[in-house]
Amino acid sequence: MAIKRSSDSPDPDRAYKTNRSKQSSYEVTLLSPQANTQETENNEAKIRPQKLADYIGQKKLKGILNMAIAAAKDRADPLDHLLLYGPPGLGKTTMSLILAAEMGVDCKITSAPALERPRDITGLLVSLKPGDIIFIDEIHRLNRMTEELLYPAMEDFRLDVTIGKGQTAKTRSIPLPPFTLVGATTKAGALSSPLRDRFGIIQRLRFYELDELTLIVKRTAEILQASITEAGAIEIARRSRGTPRIANRLLRRVRDYVQVEKVATITEELAAIAMNLFDVDAQGLDWTDRLVLNTIIKQFNGGPVGLEAIAAATGEDGKTIEEVYEPYLLQNGYLSRTHRGRTVTAKTYRHLGYQPQESEPQQTELL
Repeated sequence: MAIKRSSDSPDPDRAYKTNRSKQSSYEVTLLSPQANTQETENNEAKIRPQKLADYIGQKKLKGILNMAIAAAKDRADPLDHLLLYGPPGLGKTTMSLILAAEMGVDCKITSAPALERPRDITGLLVSLKPGDIIFIDEIHRLNRMTEELLYPAMEDFRLDVTIGKGQTAKTRSIPLPPFTLVGATTKAGALSSPLRDRFGIIQRLRFYELDELTLIVKRTAEILQASITEAGAIEIARRSRGTPRIANRLLRRVRDYVQVEKVATITEELAAIAMNLFDVDAQGLDWTDRLVLNTIIKQFNGGPVGLEAIAAATGEDGKTIEEVYEPYLLQNGYLSRTHRGRTVTAKTYRHLGYQPQESEPQQTELL
């Protein structure tokens, strides 16, 4: 016998579906990372300085760019093409965004590996407005065809496009508005001479001094709403390998540590404890840096030893060692390169707690 339900009586199935719908809606709202993502993006945008006056460090470069910006504005012309080279993390992308803000134009950011086909760079160039800035990261990795398309675009502000194939092929020139190309590379020597010579301004970004990094750490801490002492900022800056990107990354990790430990302020002692936890020592050497140096000392008696032997002994990729770890070790006197291979220095022995070995002087390879 079927039971007839009154229209006023509650339907348990409908109530369950309604509650489930509300619960699902609540869970979607609760688990959605949109709010946290937006907050993170806002912090990232604030960390990057918006004006040249707010950019800390690189005094010589800022002086040259200030003069170039003032002259370009006075002539009502776009900036000359600019090539920035140097180790990663020193602010090349940030500088291009600042130049666009100072000139009051848009900045289009891309990287050389993303410009695989001619139509990639063609679409980017034809979408420009007068005075716009194009930033190409790792510009030394441009393929030949894309690079050759840039030659007339940089010099004469025109784009030469080939239409058709074979005997019916025709070349058509498309006029482009005046623009500024900002190229960034970690290997200036890898650029071809025709491309390098078309840049009007070529500048190298240097590693940052301790006082400059300290100011960067304090500024970032204020943006992230993390309380930090002067000594705490110096401790983080000292271990940042002269690089703002590393300084900001270490600050975030230290902030996580003090937050978990329920401490209100980042002090020198807490910063040291946190960075030791992440295997970053007092001189900024991480676990892989020390692995490479210890391997040379223990297995190869301090060197000389070839790069392939170091890579095999450590299990690290040789190219990674050469491009990521070696530059800092070479520039700070922990490693030297001779005509016979890599050798560690007396500074390395002292830092790692070994007794320096007496060895005959070796001729340093000219790099």
